[in-house]
Amino acid sequence: MSNETIGEICALSAAFNWALALVLFKRSGESVPPLALSLFKNVVGIILLSATLPFVWPGVQDLLALPTTDLLLLIASGIVGIAIADTLLFYSLNLIGVGLLTIMECVYTPSVILSAWLIFSDRMEAHHYVGAGLVVSGMIVSSTHKPPADRTRGQLLAGMAIGALSVSLMAVGIVAVKGILERTDLVAAASLRLVGGTTVLALLMMFRRDRAALFSVFKPSPVWKVSVPASILGMYVAMLLWVAGFKYAPAANAAILNQTSTVIALILATLVLKEPFGMRKGSAAVLAILGVVVVTLGGSMG
Repeated sequence: MSNETIGEICALSAAFNWALALVLFKRSGESVPPLALSLFKNVVGIILLSATLPFVWPGVQDLLALPTTDLLLLIASGIVGIAIADTLLFYSLNLIGVGLLTIMECVYTPSVILSAWLIFSDRMEAHHYVGAGLVVSGMIVSSTHKPPADRTRGQLLAGMAIGALSVSLMAVGIVAVKGILERTDLVAAASLRLVGGTTVLALLMMFRRDRAALFSVFKPSPVWKVSVPASILGMYVAMLLWVAGFKYAPAANAAILNQTSTVIALILATLVLKEPFGMRKGSAAVLAILGVVVVTLGGSMG
């Protein structure tokens, strides 16, 4: 089996694990506030990554040898892309559900391109605009979807806006440290980003009046049956598979296979969470995924 095939299998597996994690996070969010759930899954991720770091110890040493400005930028990236973005993602998940959120996640690829243009002055080409237009079209179609039974139209639109913002912040956070990631170990760098984001979340919770209730998420309870597996799948398994996919397979192939999480999550949300699936949601997903394909493959096809 070639490295490319291994990478593609990893990328597809990452998509499946992330889709499954989203479904479990939705279940967890029914009883755990977004801020607490975000901190909980980060702590689980840190524990698992800490157990992995000894296997990549040379990478840890290389990371610690980086200039202080690079280390601070990685921490800032974690604050924006993990602490803020993930918490917003859970707020959105509670408001609009898994199906619509995964359509909003298609904003990620155009956001990466736009962030690279703004930060590094990367060239924007015609296929970028076409792809972004298709993704936006998918979002517009999504906005006409009937709100969940316990949500208003305003909550649906707010949830979509928050979801799109969270994914955009993730893109900004990762693009800002692209150069650093290229010259250091990804697991070590991911661990530092996660620690930075987790520290800020913990501090925010400590200054809230309801901190006792929020920190109670760390007391063993029935919700751990879904929140622990969700955290393991989302913050560890999916992340490592995502890294392996981009390491071994061509970036375009890995990106498209990663985006199949939208289809997988829509199916799981319909079968497991009983979220309604109609022509509008299906059409929105097709438009959004097509937009990602155009953005990702447009350059290589030109």
